Amino acid sequence: MGWVSAFRLRLCVRQLRRGGLIAYPTEAVYGLGCDPRNLAAIEKLLASKQRPSTKGLILIAENFRQLEPFLDLRHPGLREALKLGWPGPITRIVPAQSWVPELLRGDSGGIAVRVTAHGPSAALCRAFGGPVVSTSANRSGTAPARTRLRVRHYFPGTDLVFLPGELGGRGEPTPIYDALSGKRLR
Repeated sequence: MGWVSAFRLRLCVRQLRRGGLIAYPTEAVYGLGCDPRNLAAIEKLLASKQRPSTKGLILIAENFRQLEPFLDLRHPGLREALKLGWPGPITRIVPAQSWVPELLRGDSGGIAVRVTAHGPSAALCRAFGGPVVSTSANRSGTAPARTRLRVRHYFPGTDLVFLPGELGGRGEPTPIYDALSGKRLR
């Protein structure tokens, strides 16, 4: 996956902690991210993308433990089922804790989560100490960015900190499944 600079990771973490936006490589495309516990940052991200809040957002994490505070895991067997295929390029919509903001959940009532095996993304979550919002770096209705130049084109003048690194080589965004029914949603 390539080497991720400790300096660039620190810059990204600082940007996240101050409520800013970051751009970083994921399994298939560049992601646009922020701190999922900062409502102002989430609103800034949604406004930058011109994305309706009803769609919800994905959280990526280095490990399952980072996601647990966001998830309602009372359904029998859910915890064990979620760990199958993780870390890896599978996103699941899981029942969310009641405190999780609607801006993250969207209309579903659940929250989309992924434990990533992608080196730069996992390193970012490890350095941040928790999950990061992960949505494709593009304006709604346009193709996801696969280069840093395309991200800059989509978000001119936006204060973004970039995490360098290679994309994970997937041709399409990760599939999304409903964690309770197993139904593929994307």
